Amino acid sequence: MINSNEQHGMVVDWLGYNAGLKPNQTALIELPSGRRQSYVEAHERVGRVATWLSSLGVGPGDRVGVLALNSMDTLDIVFATWRLGAVHLALNFRLTAPELDYIIGNAEPMVMIYDQALSQTVDALTVQVPHVIETQGEGGPSAFESAIINLVPTLEMVPLTPDAQCMLMYSSGTTGLPKGVIITHGMMVWAQINASSMHCNSDMVGLTVMPLFHIGGLQVFTCPALFFGGTAIIMRTFDPGAALDAFSNPELGITHFLGVPAIFNALRDHPKNRDATFDSLRVCIAGAEAVPAALVNWWYERGVVIQEGYGMTENMASCCILGYDDVPARVGSAGKALRHTEIKIVREDGEEAAPGEAGELWCRGPVVTPGYWRRPDANAETFVDGWLRTGDIASRDEDGYITIEDRLKDMYISGGENVYPAEVENILYELKEIREVAVIGVADEQWGEAGCAVVALQDGAVLDADQLRRHTRDRLARFKQPKYVIYTDALPRNATGKVQKFVLRDSIDLTQAQ
Repeated sequence: MINSNEQHGMVVDWLGYNAGLKPNQTALIELPSGRRQSYVEAHERVGRVATWLSSLGVGPGDRVGVLALNSMDTLDIVFATWRLGAVHLALNFRLTAPELDYIIGNAEPMVMIYDQALSQTVDALTVQVPHVIETQGEGGPSAFESAIINLVPTLEMVPLTPDAQCMLMYSSGTTGLPKGVIITHGMMVWAQINASSMHCNSDMVGLTVMPLFHIGGLQVFTCPALFFGGTAIIMRTFDPGAALDAFSNPELGITHFLGVPAIFNALRDHPKNRDATFDSLRVCIAGAEAVPAALVNWWYERGVVIQEGYGMTENMASCCILGYDDVPARVGSAGKALRHTEIKIVREDGEEAAPGEAGELWCRGPVVTPGYWRRPDANAETFVDGWLRTGDIASRDEDGYITIEDRLKDMYISGGENVYPAEVENILYELKEIREVAVIGVADEQWGEAGCAVVALQDGAVLDADQLRRHTRDRLARFKQPKYVIYTDALPRNATGKVQKFVLRDSIDLTQAQ
């Protein structure tokens, strides 16, 4: 964990440094608006935003909330907040007003800047924020734009040490209330250093389609591009056709991309995929949940190498990654720990697991959060002697490759045997008729718990439950084979694309099972 007694030196303003080094280099491009900023333009605009925030009383440690779709404005506000030593509060625009009420009430921001498209949600909030202002207006300059346009920019960053907090991101809250993850400037820098192993450098061009309120969208690969002096392309919302056009555009020259399996499915199934080109793409990462081997293999045949990565907000999405040359031979593995992240696999008895033995993944290092915002109870439960307990079940083979088996809470026990749903799902994804599938444990009189596969089929596809079960019989032990099959139109997902299995568990109706 970051400790100012261990790490000395001041925090550097990335945009200010790059503006001095390469002022005319394109820093940001926004799709579909086409807006662009060079580093010197971004540096000055961030300075005007900083001046405006300062006029509202924002100073070191104060929270500045952003509730917005992806845009260059969001990044301008983030870097302006950091320039003042304040804390960026990332707000999930897909949450309801009551959900946001809790987060805003817990974080207590001094300012909240919101997207005009989200005005109804903001109007429904009950918590009070001292300063609320709208951005991304239509039919003329927004209130935000009008507020900053003629200001004298603040171009110097306040003195900060690496242990200073720079961001507050709330966990997705798949169980219980969301927790605010404290992110420091030191964590940010070490995460960029880790990213250098993914060919992140001054020549990179990252395409961001994941939401910027999520650590994946911000860190993979938006922040590395701006840290190393490359270019970050921001898509306001994910559109598979527009993304395929962007990949095919040689003037953009996209080199880095992150998606979740649902995004890669959408890109695969879009009619434009047939003629799309990916000539400049060097690093393509999938994360947030287990990546089906069938999906990786399809893209590999298409000429795109998808590397599975593993990370979480608590470690800056900077934990481990499968090497480029390990695809497709080691598909299914999340690879090895990144240089500045240490990993161990811990059994239930607290001892370290043997090679090939499953246990909870723990991690530590300078990318790991010092703790949760105003949650000493969660800190006591999550941290053990400096190690972060991730809540994910994993194993590591004798060669050091990590395989994420499943979330600890998603594992179920059938007839005394542990079942990891991700393993079953991976087998089911081999069936071309299946568009998406989630396996959950449900109560069963005979076995205690049994597997239930919730399946969404491809348009026009037919696959009955007996066909599905036959596919698993020679591939999985009997206790792992789904006892129940339920068909649905789509799986419930959160804003980061993860399947919300707790929603399935709460709503499942076994009388509808086959």
